Amino acid sequence: MKTKLLSAALALIFCCGLLAGCGGEEKKKVNIAVKVPTLRMAPKNDSSVKDSYGFLVKAAESFQKQYKDADVKVKVTMFEATEQVAEIDKAFGTPEAADVFYADFFNSTTYVYTGRAVPLDDIITPAMRHDIDERFFERYSQRGKTYLMPFLYRQNVMGYNKDLFRQCGLEQYISDENEVQNWSLAEWEYILATLKQRLPRNIYPMMLYAGNNQGDTHIMALLRSQGSTFFDKDGYFALETPEGVAGLKWLKSLNDRGYCPPSPQSLVISDCGQLFKNGQLAMYFVNDARGDMYNFPVGYVNFPSTGEKGISTNYYTGFAVFDNGDAQKLAAAKAFVKYIYESDFIDYSSGSIPCSKKVIEKYAKELTGLQRYINNADTAVRITADNPNWVEVRQAFYPQIKKLLTGESTPEEAAKLLDENCNAAIKRGYEESSLHK
Repeated sequence: MKTKLLSAALALIFCCGLLAGCGGEEKKKVNIAVKVPTLRMAPKNDSSVKDSYGFLVKAAESFQKQYKDADVKVKVTMFEATEQVAEIDKAFGTPEAADVFYADFFNSTTYVYTGRAVPLDDIITPAMRHDIDERFFERYSQRGKTYLMPFLYRQNVMGYNKDLFRQCGLEQYISDENEVQNWSLAEWEYILATLKQRLPRNIYPMMLYAGNNQGDTHIMALLRSQGSTFFDKDGYFALETPEGVAGLKWLKSLNDRGYCPPSPQSLVISDCGQLFKNGQLAMYFVNDARGDMYNFPVGYVNFPSTGEKGISTNYYTGFAVFDNGDAQKLAAAKAFVKYIYESDFIDYSSGSIPCSKKVIEKYAKELTGLQRYINNADTAVRITADNPNWVEVRQAFYPQIKKLLTGESTPEEAAKLLDENCNAAIKRGYEESSLHK
């Protein structure tokens, strides 16, 4: 009798398991898509992770195991940054649409204005607001709602190879302090000329590239070198000014004087990054808070400017969530982002400048360069002027720089075309903008 009762009980348990609970329905299967461009990553808590794809795959696997509201599967896709329009914009309305997008925010603000990105205030807990400075949230809020979740903060400055500077007799310009230096325009000119004259063959003074839209923010920073504000008071491009044209002339002169690798119009930022890593480039941009990225000592200096200090650029990297018309997918996507901020996966921000105070405190000894950027914050200029449609702006920008470097356009012609084409993209963005309803 006991055997029969036990068998019946086991059968009942088995049936209940199949039904995901007696009298209940089986959990709905929900698939969410997480997309990320190729972004290098070197978190202090996990040396096995080399990029953001690896980080997100691990977070997805962990999230799937603990999510209770559905049988959720998270697919993480990494794509080349140049493929963003195909992977994100053109995928909306298809089964391949992204539900979560992890990227640099100058690439993400476009989707806030298109109404695709949803407000995330309902997943931001009091604990998160205590841990992440409110200014980070405000930076990407519209009408009191937060649309982008900050994960990393980056401040772009120029890095220089101290060994190459010493080889060229430029010791007086090297700082051994934990600081971002400032050189006058005259000092910049002397340093570049000296490097050109004294560096061995096939080693070049400075980065320059225009092969695609990657790293274009650094080129925009260099165009401010002669005093241009880059934008007018309304946030539109304003390079048809004496200062703007002078900046374009100076940029072209870097190529004409042999201060950069040959044929920069065909190079992309990663080409210059590899040259710097190999010791074949004396100066390249940097934005990390770690001290172990290269096998040679690196110094830090702001981009050139006419002021007492140079300039830097800053931006955030983090998460946007898109509404693709499925309430359960949207709920799971938001829960995934929340999970990262409430779990140990927040520690993966330790590879750069974390937005999380607790991560900064936990990895303070490893983040040796953090104070350097904090002290340099007053030099930062806004990259996008909070304009919509920045993806299209970037597509309009780099071809004109390419033409400038090849001599196909004069600096005056380049200024005119940059203002016309980039401002047309900004104008379209405002005309078509709407927030999520």
